[in-house]
Amino acid sequence: MLAFVVRRLLQSVIVMLVVAFIAFLVFRYVGDPVTSMLGQDSTIADHEALRERLGLNQPFYIQFYHFVTNALQGQFGISYRLQQPVGKLIMERLPATIELALASATIALVGGVILGIYTALRPRAFSSGVIMTASLIGVSLPTFLIGIGLIYVFAVELKVLPSFGRGTVTDLGWWRTGLLTESGLRSLILPAITLSLFQLTLIMRLVRAEMLEVLRTDYIRFARARGLSTRAINFGHALRNTMVPVITITGLQLGSVIAFAIITETVFQWPGVGSLFVNSVQVVDVPVMAAYLVFVALVFVVINLFVDILYFIVDPRLRDGVRSGK
Repeated sequence: MLAFVVRRLLQSVIVMLVVAFIAFLVFRYVGDPVTSMLGQDSTIADHEALRERLGLNQPFYIQFYHFVTNALQGQFGISYRLQQPVGKLIMERLPATIELALASATIALVGGVILGIYTALRPRAFSSGVIMTASLIGVSLPTFLIGIGLIYVFAVELKVLPSFGRGTVTDLGWWRTGLLTESGLRSLILPAITLSLFQLTLIMRLVRAEMLEVLRTDYIRFARARGLSTRAINFGHALRNTMVPVITITGLQLGSVIAFAIITETVFQWPGVGSLFVNSVQVVDVPVMAAYLVFVALVFVVINLFVDILYFIVDPRLRDGVRSGK
């Protein structure tokens, strides 16, 4: 187990170094950071002084070393647009994105697994047909179109939920949350549903397909022949073996929920990291773009590492393969 975790950690470090190198290239060669920070009215002496202060006259490998060491401390320079430390800007926006992602992931995971089990155990029921048909909507429609549709129905026509913003937030010192106020919870509902629909339908169809496949296997027939109850067969044997591939796909999808909530945050004007990135792209705010690239990579690396460890725990065949050195 320890050797497996250490090997995965080393692979994660290599991936992060590669991403940091790409982010450094973006930071270093997309536009001139000195001109962006000083503007058009600055003198050549001002340019040289700032270039020396930022270390841009140093060799390439030393600049990359400083970039990595600063990134490890959460320092990605100063935002060209807002003239504030990028690390501070991201930390201010991160609670909003994490709360939105966790709410969406909870809806997708709970709803997807429950509906997947239901449609697998009742494949010929009329309600299963309705659920499968409705799931095509979640898979087929673009996220922004679902968001606009929900805004029109619940905010414009019914006027029961807000259409934008995060509502009233509570400052806990180290975290600003909207989960402790009524307006914050109401503001979370529409963007969370919008972001979760695609993941929910994907997980539901995956659970259904895997469970139908497992229910046809010989060991399930043998379990029925032994006289085990239907409940024990479905949830004690079939569901457990269904969850192995579901864990892998779900982990990757949850990573994409956190990393690519950009469209949902833009539609609902949600003040998260995604909307910060979109605003930065419009004015070529390179430090923020580079920091976002590293942040997205870190999210995927951490979630993949967690999924690999969970996969290792759930699947005994993988543990046997590691012990035998395969």
